[in-house]
Amino acid sequence: MSEPTGKYSITMPRDIAEAAKARGGPSGLSAYVTAAVARQIERDNLNELIQVAEAEHGPVTEEEVQTLRDQLHQARREQTHDGASAS
Repeated sequence: MSEPTGKYSITMPRDIAEAAKARGGPSGLSAYVTAAVARQIERDNLNELIQVAEAEHGPVTEEEVQTLRDQLHQARREQTHDGASAS
């Protein structure tokens, strides 16, 4: 069952509205804008979580971020390699 919907009026620059309409395709402008707003809410929630974590544990350093990125890239390489070997 889908969520109840409401009708809202928003104001945005015409060029952005036209680009969104063009990209919305068969789903339409409402679906496109809904997805964009949902993504922004997810980002806002994540930023709030990061602020709470940093307030409790201190900020994450660039070195820590790079170490985690390196680990992620390595895991992806291993996964790709393992998937290629299994084929």
